[in-house]
Amino acid sequence: MTERQRPQRRGPRLGDDHGRVAVEFVLWVPAAIFVLMIAFAGGRIVTADQAVDAAAADAAREASIARDAGEAEANARAAAAATLSDQKLRCKSTRITVDTSGFSAPLGAYGAVTAKVTCTVNLADLGTGFGSKTVESEFTSVIDKYRQR
Repeated sequence: MTERQRPQRRGPRLGDDHGRVAVEFVLWVPAAIFVLMIAFAGGRIVTADQAVDAAAADAAREASIARDAGEAEANARAAAAATLSDQKLRCKSTRITVDTSGFSAPLGAYGAVTAKVTCTVNLADLGTGFGSKTVESEFTSVIDKYRQR
């Protein structure tokens, strides 16, 4: 039989790769999307951590330059809120606590103000199962020991 007279074989041949790309696509795309979602969640947490650190540092510094404990607490809360707003961090809940007990130190003695900022970051918009993450930071700033109190 010559080459032209040989009957044509119909149907799939062994080792045929038709459809392999579609199967690989179906298997790898969800895994790649999941990895990207985890990367986005991690990035959001790191960004929130840096913003909360900055807010706590700003709050402690503002409190330490105030003249009295009442003014220190109000200034610290305002500074922390402004920093979180400037960083465009949207928290589900925010808690700002300020320890102003350092203002009771006598003149010539060191006192300090501590600000603690807690922010709960919403991750649910990234997908089911992510929920939220609470990030907190605490900073202490020294009050000038010769400042009138």
